[in-house]
Amino acid sequence: MTLKRKDYLFVSIQFFLFLCFILDFDCSMNLSLEIQKAGLFITVLGGMIIILALLQLNKNLSPFPTPKDTTTILKNGLYKYMRHPIYTGIILFFTGYSFYKNSFYKLEISLLLVVLFYFKSNYEERRLEQKFPDYKFYKAKTGKFFPWI
Repeated sequence: MTLKRKDYLFVSIQFFLFLCFILDFDCSMNLSLEIQKAGLFITVLGGMIIILALLQLNKNLSPFPTPKDTTTILKNGLYKYMRHPIYTGIILFFTGYSFYKNSFYKLEISLLLVVLFYFKSNYEERRLEQKFPDYKFYKAKTGKFFPWI
């Protein structure tokens, strides 16, 4: 499938938000040490999900929401339980790190990423349904970002 302007727009916004996250502004939330430790745990969990999902995706990996011509649908591993585990891992990683660093600014960027991934995944799924008619069945029985949602 050929890439469209929306593909480049989604990836550009995502890259921009990643860059914004790197910036550090003093917007402390005054969180307890326990919440910061929980944030570190969530960060590590998100990182593990990202790595595992990337390994499972293998040759199908692309930053663009439009599937490559050689793409196949994965229905095992993490993809058995959630349709977008990389997005899930990124959301957990960024949100957890925001709590760990006690940064309201980073948390705002994390929430913007959630919104971006919602719209990016909807677009991606429309493109997958065009390429794979049976994707609707997979979509109906598998959570989008989390197994239970």
